[in-house]
Amino acid sequence: MTTIIDYNVGNLASVFNACLKLNKKADIVKDPQLIKNYDRIILPGVGAFGDAMEHLKQSGMKDAISDFAKSGKPLIGICLGMQLLFDSSEEFGINEGLGLISGKVVAFDKSKMNMEDHKVPHMGWNKIFNNNNKLFDGLKDPYLYFVHSFHAVTEEKYTIGKTLYGYEFVSAVNRDNIYGFQPHPEKSHDNGLRILDNFLKL
Repeated sequence: MTTIIDYNVGNLASVFNACLKLNKKADIVKDPQLIKNYDRIILPGVGAFGDAMEHLKQSGMKDAISDFAKSGKPLIGICLGMQLLFDSSEEFGINEGLGLISGKVVAFDKSKMNMEDHKVPHMGWNKIFNNNNKLFDGLKDPYLYFVHSFHAVTEEKYTIGKTLYGYEFVSAVNRDNIYGFQPHPEKSHDNGLRILDNFLKL
């Protein structure tokens, strides 16, 4: 059984519907006491990092997610959900994250980009150059759908995918049972559904 975490900053319906398309049952859950009963977690999200973390802390979901991660059961963060996995974010000041993967979230460095060709936010379809990871089974450098102004900086050993937008940035990560994708698999048609299906089979 899969739970989709509801913390008031998610595009929950599209993730839920993607699971339905894959004939996989998923529950949308707000109660942190319940998530320990599930086999895997999807942490979606759109919006501001600081607001999201504040809600996770106040609701008790931050500790529940950390405990779940320690259990060894699979967890995936999508878009803002991926960014929350890291130690901190520089969005609207320094904000503490979940600390499940070492690294930080930073704004796109416009000094490294040709701004005539690369607008921020990075929005639309782009390629993700992937390593050999089980979530990419059946895919090689797929195009996925992105919407974001910030990206993660982390160690190479946790990086399973990179994307080029003005410069190369980390777009997919994995540390043990914890996964993160900056693009939206649930909005990326067949390629994204394959990634979700691979996760739901873990």
